[in-house]
Amino acid sequence: YGAIIAAGLIVVLAAGFFGKLVRFFPPVVTGSVVMIIGISLIPTAMNNLAGGEGSKEFGSLDNVLLGFGVTAFILLLFYFFKGFIRSIVILLGLIAGTAAAYIMGKVDFSEVLEASWLHVPSPFYFGPPTFELPAVVTMLLVAIVSLVESTGVYFALADITNRRLSEKDLEKGYRAEGLAILLGGLFNAFPYTAFSQNVGIVQLSKMKSVNVIAITGIILVAIGLVPKAAALTTVIPTPVLGGAMIVMFGMVISYGIKMLSSVDLDSQGNLLIIASSVSLGLGATTIPALFSSLPGAASVLAGSGIVIGSLTAIALHAFFQTKQSNGADIKT
Repeated sequence: YGAIIAAGLIVVLAAGFFGKLVRFFPPVVTGSVVMIIGISLIPTAMNNLAGGEGSKEFGSLDNVLLGFGVTAFILLLFYFFKGFIRSIVILLGLIAGTAAAYIMGKVDFSEVLEASWLHVPSPFYFGPPTFELPAVVTMLLVAIVSLVESTGVYFALADITNRRLSEKDLEKGYRAEGLAILLGGLFNAFPYTAFSQNVGIVQLSKMKSVNVIAITGIILVAIGLVPKAAALTTVIPTPVLGGAMIVMFGMVISYGIKMLSSVDLDSQGNLLIIASSVSLGLGATTIPALFSSLPGAASVLAGSGIVIGSLTAIALHAFFQTKQSNGADIKT
């Protein structure tokens, strides 16, 4: 927890520096990054649909049918309904999938019955935090990986809401994330970060109001004080979550493609940026041991498909821009 607290504090203090990176994220980079984020999430969705890694029933016919049934139900609701129903298709899919799973005997409410009604978290529950340099550096690297993913989330949401992000906007986002990481350490939890799958939720629901997000945040904080409510969310079977994730994560990919539609795709340079960054991002995601022989810090960063794909897109764009300024015939 000391490492988490220190990493959060460093992110807060360095938010201004990170905000200056906005110039390295033109549309061809942001679109590629958002695509990579979505692609990197798909293995998680498929593993959950099959029952979750380590499950005794992993890949069973019941799990697969339940998961794909949820996906199909969500798509049918979206096709046949409009307005409010369309905006909550993911929620309705989770409810319907859990009901179906209950009939199949896959839902256990024992944890809900045993959970208490109210619990207030205690800061430093496990004792005073300790600060050790190797742990702090490792956690900071993890935070940087999260910040790269969050950057793609910020740009995707900005595109959805027709807003152009400034250096100051990114700085605020990074500072908020640093505070969230810091709170995680104070209240005996994990570091908190932006959830990229929520880009899919925003795109599907069309809910873009800051007020809606703020009120939702307050509701979630209140629910967090009610263990029964938290236990209720755990009864949702993993295949049901996987079925919903296919739609949510797929929407992230499709929105990355939409962002790339504003890019000059007649340019060979842009095509190479997209091809190389997405390929490396997908490769690092599907073959996580690819960079395991690198030294510690480099292994942590390169082991993330989002980071390696993002850095590739940024580096190639800078390279082709340099070639263009030198009179090369590669147009970006």
